[in-house]
Amino acid sequence: MQPIIDVGEILLRSVSSIVILFILTKLMGYKQISQLTFFDYAVGITIGSIAAQMAFDKDTPFYFMVIAMAVYAGVSILISFITNKSIKARRVLTGTPIMLIENGKIIKKNLNSAHFDLNDLLSECRIGGYFNISDIQYAIMETNGKVSFLVKSDKRPLEPYDINLKPPQEGLCANVIIDGQVMQENLKMIGKNEEWLQKKLKEQKVNDVSQVLLGTCDRDNQLTLFFEKEKGTKHTELE
Repeated sequence: MQPIIDVGEILLRSVSSIVILFILTKLMGYKQISQLTFFDYAVGITIGSIAAQMAFDKDTPFYFMVIAMAVYAGVSILISFITNKSIKARRVLTGTPIMLIENGKIIKKNLNSAHFDLNDLLSECRIGGYFNISDIQYAIMETNGKVSFLVKSDKRPLEPYDINLKPPQEGLCANVIIDGQVMQENLKMIGKNEEWLQKKLKEQKVNDVSQVLLGTCDRDNQLTLFFEKEKGTKHTELE
């Protein structure tokens, strides 16, 4: 009977740690996921370690670990608040961008400061789509560890304004069908309803919306339907 009780307790503690971890991550904001600073990274690892320990360590009181996780999350939130209010604090706590390439020249001293070597820099260039480092005018390491590039003016892609073209501004596509499910709110957003959508589907000989993997409607009221790979893609102009 004891093993069953132990398994039940582990399950309960595991689920609880996941719920608490989720709540704290939401409180710390999406930056914790998409734009980690070095401090965010350290806090995330620490909180994750405490959450894992919470599931199995029965010798430490449950609420001790919850308090520890809350403290780390609280400090992260406090630092985010301070850095939003003070530029000086932002420079100290989150750092400043580092220039790696300036006017086409590699700055060796700054590479060392960023703990980067030439192979790391070349790798970041290739990831950014630049296979010839001589095409780059500036390269800057941001505070979240990513590298931003500005290519030389004669190497950048041709833009419409370079040849005095003014194409119409594109808008966002509305996803009206996702995984075979009709997105009612998105239909309302573009001023349509499900009856109208069903009519358009029948015009394309689609009798069951569940057959559609994705359906999008763009600014020009063009409906594009994506099916499984073997069925391909269809699109039609909407009225």
